[in-house]
Amino acid sequence: MKGFEYLQEELNEMKQKGTFRKLVPLESDQSSKVKINGKEVIQLSSNNYLGLTTHPRLRKAALEAVEHYGAGTGSVRTIAGTFSMHEELEQKLAKFKHTEAALVFQSGFTTNQGVLSAILTPEDVVISDELNHASIIDGIRLTKSGRKVYKHVDMEDLEKALQETQNYRKRLIVTDGVFSMDGNIAPLPKIVELAEKYDALIMVDDAHASGVLGKNGRGTVNHFDLDGRVHIQVGTLSKAVGVLGGYVASTQTLIDYLIHKGRPFLFSTSHPPAVTAACIEAINVLLEEPELIEKLWDNTSFLKEGLLKLGFNTGHSQTPITPVIVGDEALTHQFSDKLLEYGVFAQGIAFPTVAKGLGRVRTIVTAEHSKEELQQALNSFEKAGKELGII
Repeated sequence: MKGFEYLQEELNEMKQKGTFRKLVPLESDQSSKVKINGKEVIQLSSNNYLGLTTHPRLRKAALEAVEHYGAGTGSVRTIAGTFSMHEELEQKLAKFKHTEAALVFQSGFTTNQGVLSAILTPEDVVISDELNHASIIDGIRLTKSGRKVYKHVDMEDLEKALQETQNYRKRLIVTDGVFSMDGNIAPLPKIVELAEKYDALIMVDDAHASGVLGKNGRGTVNHFDLDGRVHIQVGTLSKAVGVLGGYVASTQTLIDYLIHKGRPFLFSTSHPPAVTAACIEAINVLLEEPELIEKLWDNTSFLKEGLLKLGFNTGHSQTPITPVIVGDEALTHQFSDKLLEYGVFAQGIAFPTVAKGLGRVRTIVTAEHSKEELQQALNSFEKAGKELGII
């Protein structure tokens, strides 16, 4: 069929530059090892921080929910798709995050889109860290508000933006709690200090901090002992929580408003029973099995130290997200391919996901990894890195 030749030309150009990538189908469950093309390899690319995707308690909860409630809900939340279990999950999330209320969306991506597009008008301004997640950027694009972007974690630049936007009705500072490509943590105490000084609102996306930072994995707000001082907390149910979805935790006023104005919430069918029940059980696991988070951080230290000793550049990571920065986009993907050949699945990430010249293989350890598996991974990194001249 004619019509898409211009797209094919762009794809051909990507192939010539070595940046075209195919999807990699897994042939097993998501664990510390996965099967790809019939070969078992060490998984270092998933967001399954605590191993909850295959946790027996979550499996059992999901199966029981299907038997009792069926495969789907058959409606959006605001018509006939709110089951009692949806409200149970939101009440549990609010209590977990120490907020008045919470609301679940279909994904973390749609949560950011739904919140930002609903609450910002041309009378308001949003002030965003330059390395915020794509879902925040797209959410801002859906608004007609004023926009300011401050240099990454640069508090002087943030204060300047606040000073320059005093004429707006509301100023909303938006930041990732943990930055997904670099693994560094936002300087939230200083952000809160500036927000209170200039009477601004704060929204924190804790997608990669939920289940990782704070007591029992409550996130960066709790990690910095800032409960009650951050207006909006966004999180995901599809990374450390191990299932699917996103949520916003805030005041009852904001949640009631989003129920009426949050378009992804209004126009998407509610989560199926298996997903909802598994998410509820995941929160229970976070509260009752804190040793999973302890194991995650122990494994994180082991891999970070090993990569640094080998001479790799891991940037400014402070979390289980540890980038191995290569630079050149084509070389980044060659490195990833070579690692797979040597038994490690660690995906290369390049422009436009990260800036040009900052291609990296992003690794994420989990609580499921054994030290033996991580040492095997380090051996593969050394072999591939030396072979390609990266170290």
